[in-house]
Parts: sequence; structure tokens; C-alpha cells
Amino acid sequence: MATGKNFPQTSLATFDHDITQFRQQLAILKTFLMGSATTSIEEFDLSTEELISSVFGRSSANLEIYEYAQLGDAGGLVNVTGEASEGANIDENRESLRQRQRVLESCTSDLETRRAQAASGKKSKKISGPKVADFMSSTVRSVSQDATLKVAAQLLQEWKIGSLLVEAGDETVGSITETELTREVIANGVDANTTTVKTCMREPIVSLESSDSVVDVVQLMKEKATRHVCVTESGKIVGLISVSDVLRYYSGVK
Repeated sequence: MATGKNFPQTSLATFDHDITQFRQQLAILKTFLMGSATTSIEEFDLSTEELISSVFGRSSANLEIYEYAQLGDAGGLVNVTGEASEGANIDENRESLRQRQRVLESCTSDLETRRAQAASGKKSKKISGPKVADFMSSTVRSVSQDATLKVAAQLLQEWKIGSLLVEAGDETVGSITETELTREVIANGVDANTTTVKTCMREPIVSLESSDSVVDVVQLMKEKATRHVCVTESGKIVGLISVSDVLRYYSGVK
């Protein structure tokens, strides 16, 4: 999944210049984290936004994520109407700075990989940076499509998770979240004891590859209006990644 602008025949010198600029921004950002900054955060944000726009394009997901990082909620851009917010509250100012740092590190890593590809003459559609595989949960929980909503709710509570994959035999046919269950039972007044999962599950499943980047996840969650995405390898589901996992990355939490 490609995001932002393309880099056709970009010279190594241009890559080196851009990488240096991002590293300089990271160095300045560290002064804010250390409390020794000599410029205002507003000036820093303006120059950083201009840099990201000039290098990656104004439609880049990196730019949008950076704008949310300024609010200390990089996961906010994937907020879905009716979905409860995920992620714990911590020191807002420092959190915001750390999320800025993560975006800049991701941009730098992306450019470094693109430069290496250009130097070797290889082409790749994959965007570099933090990979989905590094932040996904490898534990996949599921429920039968013929199970009742009450059973699905009990499983969510038992396993302390926010979503379940829905299976029909050996095939994964959809997913259902805690929010969707609540909406069906409370807002729409369905009977959780008799209504089956397949009547209100989400289908088809939303997925991406484990080798895709965290930026790809953010874009996909926003496009599909979901907080939970299946992770695949060669078409096989190997894990799940949620908006909480995205926030974990942008918050610098391992």
C-alpha cells in the first residue's frame, strides 16, 4: 500500500539532503524533550510540516499523522464515530513530543530505505519504517458465525479484547467488535440471547500484510472506518493490530 508521493529517479544527493534535514529536526526536537529548546514549538511544527509536505507531498499520511501528534493523540485520526476511544492518558505535553519524534523517525527511516533501494537499483512498493509485524498481536481469537451475540460478548469479556474474527467452518468470513455488539443490543434493541453473530458481523475482513508499515495501518483504518485490522502473510491470518497498538508505537511504548 503506497502513501504520499512517488520518488521517481530521485538522486542520491537529494535523498541525502532530505535525510539530513529530518535528522536536524529530530535533533531540535530532542531539545524540547530535554527542556533546552531555543525556539518555540509553534515555529518548530511549522517548519516540520513544510519539510514533510515538500518531501512526501501534502496528501502524505505522514503529514496527517504529524498534525495529530501535535495534539498528543496520533491515533485520533482513526477515530470512528460510535467507537470508544482506546489508549491511556499520560503526560500530554511529553506524549505529544514523543509522538512527533516517532513520526520524524518514521520519515527518516522511509527515506533511508528508499535511498538504499535507489543506490542498489532495486525497486520496491513497500514503505519502510516500523512494520505491522512489530506491533501486532499474534493471538487471534474467533467465534462461530452461528454463535449468539451473548456468547460473543462473553468471549470478549473473558479474553479482555475488543474484537473477534467470525468463522464459518474453517473459513474466516468477517469480524465483530465490542462496539458493534453494544450498538446492536442497546441501540437497535436486538435480543442477544437469540440473535446470531452473522446477522451483524462486519464483512469482508479488513487486512494488510505483516510487512506493511504502521503508516499503512493508519491510512487503512481511516479509509475503512475501523479500529481493528487483520494481519496476513501470504494470505493467511497471523495476527491482529488495533488502534491501541498504533498508539503504542507513536507513544514509544514497547
